[in-house]
Amino acid sequence: MPDETQKNNKTQLSELRQDLVTGDWVVIATGRAKRPDEFAAHKRSKIEEDSEKPCIFCYPEESGQEKDVLIYEKSNGDWSLRIFPNKYPAFSRGKKIRHFEEGPYFGMDSAGYHEVVVTKDHERQIAHLEALEVAEILDAYQSRYIDLMNKKSVNYIEVFHNHGKEAGASVNHPHSQLMAIPVISTYVKLELDGAESYHKANKHCVYCAMIEWEKEDKKRIIFENDNFLVFCPYASRVAFETWIIPKKHKPYFERMSEDDKMKAGEALQFAINKIYTALEDPAYNFYIHTSPCDGRDYPHYHWHIEILPRTSVWAGFELSTGIEISTIQPEAAAEYLKNI
Repeated sequence: MPDETQKNNKTQLSELRQDLVTGDWVVIATGRAKRPDEFAAHKRSKIEEDSEKPCIFCYPEESGQEKDVLIYEKSNGDWSLRIFPNKYPAFSRGKKIRHFEEGPYFGMDSAGYHEVVVTKDHERQIAHLEALEVAEILDAYQSRYIDLMNKKSVNYIEVFHNHGKEAGASVNHPHSQLMAIPVISTYVKLELDGAESYHKANKHCVYCAMIEWEKEDKKRIIFENDNFLVFCPYASRVAFETWIIPKKHKPYFERMSEDDKMKAGEALQFAINKIYTALEDPAYNFYIHTSPCDGRDYPHYHWHIEILPRTSVWAGFELSTGIEISTIQPEAAAEYLKNI
């Protein structure tokens, strides 16, 4: 027999919600909605580890990784975090960009920088770290960002973290990646253009408008401290999507103050820990979206972190339209995360 939640869901219409910045549509499918706790029951794939071989990130020298470009050491001489070039980079370091054409097509060499950010402990992912340890990770991101942003082949720097096999991770050891690339992606461009268009029409930052409404409405907020807001966005693309955003208007991630890093570390650890607990260690991706480093000014943009748990798989509708379907209202997801 269906429970009362399922009966009530059948009487509700699904909703199409539009992203205020990009104009993208998402479907909140209330008619097939799941209870928040049902997402934790999803069976997850595991990354197989060879017990006979040492972890490539616990012992990077032994696995043939290149020399560190940054290392954080403890008072006892051991390391807590290190960054080195990716052994199998998607972008070739220090190469001059060659443009080419083929019939109606256009391309260029994949020049740039591809680095791996590794924390020491093989078992402790971000959900289990202290806020200060997460702040150190953000400090490392910022340090490498500043070092790479003025390189000739670099117009945008993407920092991202994959956790779990479904999220694209191939190594269990917690790590993030940084790619400094010569192009600005279409998705980031949509956000940049949307922010500029909204400002022209309303004389106000679109992200600041979202923050002001979320603080007034309160339905989707999970956490806040003095500097950052953590919430499930109105047009969430996947169940339990979560954003971390500076409460003050700040276009550039690389200009974070020491206090910002501490508060962002607290917010990121809180959000990941809540998702870990609520969904029983799901696969997820998070990434930082910030203004490009292409020499132009982007005063209307507002940097932020987006966390996307892997709670669904794209099928025909999503692939053919680009419109994602979420089976839980972000308001319900936020309430569950807040109280878990």
